[in-house]
Parts: sequence; C-alpha cells; structure tokens
Amino acid sequence: MNMMEMLAKIQEMQAEIQKTQESLEKLTVETESGGGMVKATANGLKKIVKLQIDKDIIDKEDPEMMEDLIIAAINKALDAADELHKREMQKATTAMLPNIPGLDLSKFGI
Repeated sequence: MNMMEMLAKIQEMQAEIQKTQESLEKLTVETESGGGMVKATANGLKKIVKLQIDKDIIDKEDPEMMEDLIIAAINKALDAADELHKREMQKATTAMLPNIPGLDLSKFGI
C-alpha cells in the first residue's frame, strides 16, 4: 500500500467515525431502577438526556432512597451507553482497521 492509498483510507475512516459520532447522539438506551420507579435515558455519546421519577418514591422522610434509585438508574444508563458507543464505533472501524489482538483504540474514541 502506498502513502496516497493509506492517506485515503485514513480520510475514509475519519469520515466514517464522524458519521458514527453524529448518529450516536440520536441513539439512546433506557434503564431503570426500583422496579421502574426511576428511568434514565442516555445517548450514545454517554450523556443523560432524560430522567423520569415516579412520584410515589418522593418521601421527605427518606430522601436517601430516592437518591440511591436515581444514582443506580443513571449509572446503568451510562454503562449501557458506553457499550452502545463501543459497539457502534467498532462497526464503523472494523472494515478499515486490522484485527490486531490487544490493540486498544478506546483512548482515541474508537
């Protein structure tokens, strides 16, 4: 592969990654805690975009329970969004990058 072909492949990969990043903003995952009392939705860019709290868990005498359920739902949503992000970025780059065992490109957003 000559230098021009390699540069073209890199530009192609950059365009595919950009396209994937844009689509990740629209893809969402929803998780819940407390049997659905708290629901958190995150997008593929690992941002919380929606939080639903059932009124029945609002208890002025026990705010810690509600806080715990919110934290649990958000953490689940962020974990699910991270998996979604990894899966989509892997799809975008698999055809362009060689499968090298141990090659970790996560530091580069891939």
